Amino acid sequence: MRAKLLISYDIRPETVEEYRRFLLGEFLPAVQELGLAISEIWHTAYGDYPLRMTGFVAKDEETLWAILHSPEWERLETTLRAYVVGYQRKVIPYRGGFQM
Repeated sequence: MRAKLLISYDIRPETVEEYRRFLLGEFLPAVQELGLAISEIWHTAYGDYPLRMTGFVAKDEETLWAILHSPEWERLETTLRAYVVGYQRKVIPYRGGFQM
């Protein structure tokens, strides 16, 4: 059964430009190369919630955990965390549509 990775965070105001360059130029292409498909990217416009939530789908939970334990994912996640605060990640069964 497919599995979903949800990551959520707030972008540090002082790193917005560097974050965008990293996300678009490196993070998203590398994550896709690792075998994750982007399922959604949400931006919170109002309320006390993380500013961004992004969903990625893997073919199964075993594959997802293998990706999350890979040196490349660890490098990408470490770099992303330098640009954000309140970073959280969660692995859940894939159901399609909006999931939290």
